[in-house]
Amino acid sequence: MPHKILIADQLDPSGLATLQESGAEVHELTAAERPRLAEILADFDALVVRSSTKVTAELLRAGKRLKVVGRAGIGVDNVDVAAATDLGVLVVNAPTANLISATEHTFALLLALARRVAPADGAMKRQDWDRKSFTGFELQGKRLGVVGFGRIGQGVAARARAFEMEVAAFDPHLDAAVARRLEVPLMPLAELLGWADVVTLHVPFTDETKGLLGAAELAKMRPGALLVNCARGGVVDEAALLEALEAGRLGGAAVDVFAEEPPTDWKLATHPRVVATPHIGAQTVEAQERIALETSRMVLAALDGSLAVSAVNLPFRPTGARSEPFLRLGEQLGRLAGALLGGSINRLRVDLWGIEEALAVPVTVAAVKGALTPSLGEAVNYVNAEKLAAARGIEVVRAARQEAGDYPHLVGVTVGGDGGEVNLAGALFSERDARVVRFRGFQLEFRPEGRLMVLSNRDVPGVVGRLGSILGEAGVNIAEIHLARVADGAEAMAVLRLDQLPAPEVLARIAALPEIQSVQLADLR
Repeated sequence: MPHKILIADQLDPSGLATLQESGAEVHELTAAERPRLAEILADFDALVVRSSTKVTAELLRAGKRLKVVGRAGIGVDNVDVAAATDLGVLVVNAPTANLISATEHTFALLLALARRVAPADGAMKRQDWDRKSFTGFELQGKRLGVVGFGRIGQGVAARARAFEMEVAAFDPHLDAAVARRLEVPLMPLAELLGWADVVTLHVPFTDETKGLLGAAELAKMRPGALLVNCARGGVVDEAALLEALEAGRLGGAAVDVFAEEPPTDWKLATHPRVVATPHIGAQTVEAQERIALETSRMVLAALDGSLAVSAVNLPFRPTGARSEPFLRLGEQLGRLAGALLGGSINRLRVDLWGIEEALAVPVTVAAVKGALTPSLGEAVNYVNAEKLAAARGIEVVRAARQEAGDYPHLVGVTVGGDGGEVNLAGALFSERDARVVRFRGFQLEFRPEGRLMVLSNRDVPGVVGRLGSILGEAGVNIAEIHLARVADGAEAMAVLRLDQLPAPEVLARIAALPEIQSVQLADLR
């Protein structure tokens, strides 16, 4: 029986042809049918959308046969990925299809801003021949600061060199050796902002990058500097950017993305020092064709059970029902280790005891994905995790062993970087209950999930009481506490699961206790 695929938004003809040529039964939703989308979806195996259709939990539940959602694009903001995962629906996208278009659009905006193309064109449209009011400046010899040095950031840097610009970058998750190979120096963000004549943003929207450039950061930029944002709207505090433009501290901004799209407040988009476009970085003929082709191929591959797909959520491996818990364990261990390292990763080691060979590579990929998630968010998946690690100069080592000693199956993850090393190991209890069992040399058992506070302290009386008092006064509830110490009692470790994340000042009070050697937070929700 052929697969049935529902196309809910307009798709480039190349993608439609790919789906139809596969032998699948393809139906394009009509305007008259849209109010009945949930009812119609119940009879389909796959749903393909762009940005118009909102794939909510309710819609997903209506898809009784639904196995795959294909998002024709890179972002999945309009798809309830968590609900899809809970329902066992794979979400696939086209994460690399718009790289060239986004890179070129960055330069289109930069050139338009530097040469004042938009206001000059407006004057001509009014039949106003005015040469004196639109004096711009050359890019040659100017300094370009690239925030986020992934594939798009690297593409922008390569093109900037063709304009004879001087380039530097900020990316705390990129190995310095990779930057040296690309001949682009890395700088701390504050230093880069004060150094650059032009700052361009190429980071995903994650908890780490939300509000990355606020009032304090914008104030560090050079007087008259330009800002280009083709990344995500929430990366920049738009009110702070507008204030910096109004005050004349910045020379201008080019913006393709907004925190709210379309904006309800148009002050930034209509500002005379702003070149604004309506999120069209991927709106080229070539990109739309690649997006449609990639998404169509991913949907067909996923329907056929292939793992070679750009999956945004947790895939269900075809190696048997036992594979999913091990994948989840590897990813959770990697994510916790990556979060606690607190800097760029340059090496990752996965040790496997008693794990069947068919699961060795998937569990390793899961650990790599987890370790990169704190910095890359949804941009990393099971398909591209190892490639992204390689692009960042991360050495990934896998070692399989036969016996696990106290545990029949054990997964160990070690991540290292300039800031040190984090090592931990975990096991499955009752086949699906993932727990850390070894942590930084301690025998310590806890679940790697939720809001965790990790402490190292001197093993003296009263530490737990003082810690509880500080958190209690701040209204932070301790859901669980797990303790361990070395044999001689000189050093101890505690892992607390919290119902709320403590404020920075609360964390500072805990760190200031004389018994505390270190305190870290890891939000694994």
